Amino acid sequence: MLEENDDPDANVEIPIYADGYPGIMFQQSEDDFYILPKGKKLSELFLFGQTINPFTLNTTGKVKFIVVQLYPFASKYLLNIDPKELNDDCFDLLDLTNPDTENYRQRLINAPNMKKRAEIIYQLIADLINVNKVPQDDQIQVAIEYILKRKGQIKIQNLTEELYITERTFQRKFISQVGLTPQQFSKIVQFQSSLHSLNESKFKKLTEISHESGFSDQSHFIKTFKRYTGQTPSYYLNQIISK
Repeated sequence: MLEENDDPDANVEIPIYADGYPGIMFQQSEDDFYILPKGKKLSELFLFGQTINPFTLNTTGKVKFIVVQLYPFASKYLLNIDPKELNDDCFDLLDLTNPDTENYRQRLINAPNMKKRAEIIYQLIADLINVNKVPQDDQIQVAIEYILKRKGQIKIQNLTEELYITERTFQRKFISQVGLTPQQFSKIVQFQSSLHSLNESKFKKLTEISHESGFSDQSHFIKTFKRYTGQTPSYYLNQIISK
């Protein structure tokens, strides 16, 4: 994803909702770039972890940024830290010296276009993987694919039976790799499925979207949606229609 704003007087707000994927962002702004409501100032190059609670990236004036979405367990492989530490937070990649992220920052600044910047970020990702060399866990990768394919509509017991693993071990390994429990991750994927339906089907009844997304009832759907966006589905839908 890439965005650019050329209005020097603009107040730029980028809403971030839970989607199950961390990401790397490179941004260039005239003013300071913050994560709200924390009020934490962000650098030009950072990795954001799993989002559970909705937050906003905020700056004023001209800004351009590019985001490269990562796989759910990427924080672990790229930084070799406990991914739970990055839930609803960001890691300043410019704090790293191996690889030399300052060199990457300079290359990103001097890149002629966004396509070239994306290529540089992909090179950085490969470099981080090579430096940290975290062994992959095939069972967790299979579990993630299973959850994504079924849009979060799963029973953990069925998944552990397919993987021939105890639920306790699975829970421990999943949290270690992703930073979320498998139940949290599944619920976020289910929420994203409902969000996609809202965005694509502006005039569908909420009861239809609730049913298609696998929620037991509309009340459960509304509660989950508000948990991850801070808004009710009807309010969110009205905002889309009014644009």
